[in-house]
Amino acid sequence: MATAPLTRAVLEIDGYVSGLGWDKPARLFALVDTARLRSEEPSLADRLGLDPAQEEPIGGSLTPVEQEELPPDAPLDEFLGTIAWPDAVVGCALTVERLMLSPDAEAAVPDELREEENIDALTKWVAEHPERQEVRMTVGVLRGGEREAAVRLRAKDEDTEVLTGRDLVPGLADALAATFES
Repeated sequence: MATAPLTRAVLEIDGYVSGLGWDKPARLFALVDTARLRSEEPSLADRLGLDPAQEEPIGGSLTPVEQEELPPDAPLDEFLGTIAWPDAVVGCALTVERLMLSPDAEAAVPDELREEENIDALTKWVAEHPERQEVRMTVGVLRGGEREAAVRLRAKDEDTEVLTGRDLVPGLADALAATFES
């Protein structure tokens, strides 16, 4: 059982999204301090099913609050650049599905496809590659800089097969952390 609040929150989100199935759009979550939510917003805590009598784990806990659906046509990096969080939000998390290649297959990407103007051709090349893997990444960050990620392969879609770690998806963690910068 994960002990760090951010790790527990990321795994909770991964489990929730896993229950919705694959081929879903990206989902954004605000992370709020559970104890603060219970004391300052008891009606919202009640709607979220937070038991007021439940003891907080040592180190506290975070409650994920799913945000409105992301705009389907906006590039993710551009959308994240428009976010500003209120002070009550101590962190955020995002789930997104992508195709990945093994390091060997990635090394075989033709040089011409690595250029930014060829992104559509690269996307098609990866989608057709026999060694591609569908993955769901859940990445969470806190205002103070803490990071955590969970990666689930579609081919091994079991809770016991979810890989977690701080540095699994550094680019996405950086983009989420930037949503807290003024």
